[in-house]
Amino acid sequence: MIYLDYQATTPLDPAVRDAMRPYWEDRFGNPHSPHRLGREAAAAVELARDRIAALLPAGGTVSFTSGATEALNWAIKGSSGPIVTLATEHAAVLDTADALARIGRPVTIVPVRSDGLIDLDAARAAIVPGTALVAAMLVNNEIGVIQPVGELAELAHAVGALFLCDAVQGFGRVDMPATCDMIAVSSHKIHGPKGIGALWLRDGVAIEPLLHGGGQEAAGRSGTLAPALCAGFGTAAQRMTENRQADGLLVERLWSRLTTPLLADGWIINGDRDRRWRGNLNIRKPGIDAARLISELRDIAFSAGSACASGSGRSSHVLKAIGLSEAEARSSIRLGFGRFTTEGEIERAVAMILDAATRQRMWAESPEAAEGA
Repeated sequence: MIYLDYQATTPLDPAVRDAMRPYWEDRFGNPHSPHRLGREAAAAVELARDRIAALLPAGGTVSFTSGATEALNWAIKGSSGPIVTLATEHAAVLDTADALARIGRPVTIVPVRSDGLIDLDAARAAIVPGTALVAAMLVNNEIGVIQPVGELAELAHAVGALFLCDAVQGFGRVDMPATCDMIAVSSHKIHGPKGIGALWLRDGVAIEPLLHGGGQEAAGRSGTLAPALCAGFGTAAQRMTENRQADGLLVERLWSRLTTPLLADGWIINGDRDRRWRGNLNIRKPGIDAARLISELRDIAFSAGSACASGSGRSSHVLKAIGLSEAEARSSIRLGFGRFTTEGEIERAVAMILDAATRQRMWAESPEAAEGA
């Protein structure tokens, strides 16, 4: 299997697996207990917290969560007042905002341009005095574009609002803006385990708890932490620090290997071509049925968009937001790659995709297909 779905999840780094193993075996203590086993577990949690914090702005607190969805829900629901966000945000932001709008909290959804980037003039018109929270994704999970979150944070601060950054796809890969007030991150998008994420809060920022109970985390989140997951997340963050340059160079090579033959065959890149994370290629070709292509190419793992919406039958809201028609959205595929992808895998995948797309178009144009229609 050639795995090209890095935006959905990433392969577990072997170093992460090794770091977690002791906390599933003999170091099983509750990190909130006072005895030796508890203190050993607590030490592992704090080391992990420090390693994650090293990839985030100075002067803040990392609170562990069950994942980025919880972190985003906590940041949005734990704040108050009018919300401004973008039309291309993850469902964890848009659906949370919609739920709050239904009970009376004002929400403004700002459209994006055809390249997937926010127009700062449109953002300026929406972020007005009285706005309490602005939420925007650093690297889009579907089309890979990098939003100007630093500028958006400045607009938020100019009217007294907090700025929340969904940094899940960019964490450890692109520079983290120092002007954020809250940042949500996820472990399994950086070669760590699933089931753990974090919310970073700038010093002085306080929000209401989403989960009530023991209040184990400094920012008020309740629940017993899993030392194994924390240790895995921390090691994954450390590995992102150690491998950032090598990972970036590899991604650039793989991007070129992918785009050169696909663009030559008439495929079109969705989203801005330059201001993006190149480990995400969202691309379309007229007349292609993406769902059928995915079904036919069973030796390649890739997608037509967000894994969170893959079972809904709906086309991507992100592709619709950048102005694609229903047909164009349904002819788009997303190829994600990174640390454990080889150039040989990319070359084989491209050949298979081009061959399957050619056969699909030939069938669509054949007399038999016309008669069946």
